[in-house]
Amino acid sequence: MLARRAKLGLTTVLAFAAVLWALYLIDTFSGRGLTSVLAIEPRRVRGLDGILFAPLLHGGVGHLVSNTLPLVVLGFLAFLEGLRRFAVALGTSWLASGLGVWLTGGGVTIGASGVVFGLFTYLVARGFYNRNWRQILLAVLLFLMYGSILWGVLPVVGSNVSWQAHLFGALGGILAAFLLRKRPVPSGTGRVLRR
Repeated sequence: MLARRAKLGLTTVLAFAAVLWALYLIDTFSGRGLTSVLAIEPRRVRGLDGILFAPLLHGGVGHLVSNTLPLVVLGFLAFLEGLRRFAVALGTSWLASGLGVWLTGGGVTIGASGVVFGLFTYLVARGFYNRNWRQILLAVLLFLMYGSILWGVLPVVGSNVSWQAHLFGALGGILAAFLLRKRPVPSGTGRVLRR
């Protein structure tokens, strides 16, 4: 069961990464045609569709490379719990990041880094909500590997990086962990079972 889920998860996240690279090539060869119509433009009606599409677009190879590996690794780890949980974590991070940027952003924004931040915080927070020592151990390992990215939720003067996407994506990941927490189930024997 886990092996089959792992295979499906790896296939899914690699396919998603391939879509990002294909869209980057299309956007590049169209003279940034996709970016011009699908980016988030804060507080403008024409920028609302960017909430859904901006994470699929990237400004350059370096931008895309910096998002691809963590997206594949974190997405794969999130998928190991199942498609539904992966979809909720991904969707919550995606929408929270996009809405946050649209409401508070300072300029046109593209990129999947908000989703990366969301998947990271989801994986870190879920073990504490679930009181699961394996998930907490994974959270500690992920924090040691990727914890420094959390500095990206802070505004940096003169930076072209959307700290708002990072901050709201991270908050979306924490929200997803809360929504997907395993709730205690009364067993009828005085003990509390977790599902």
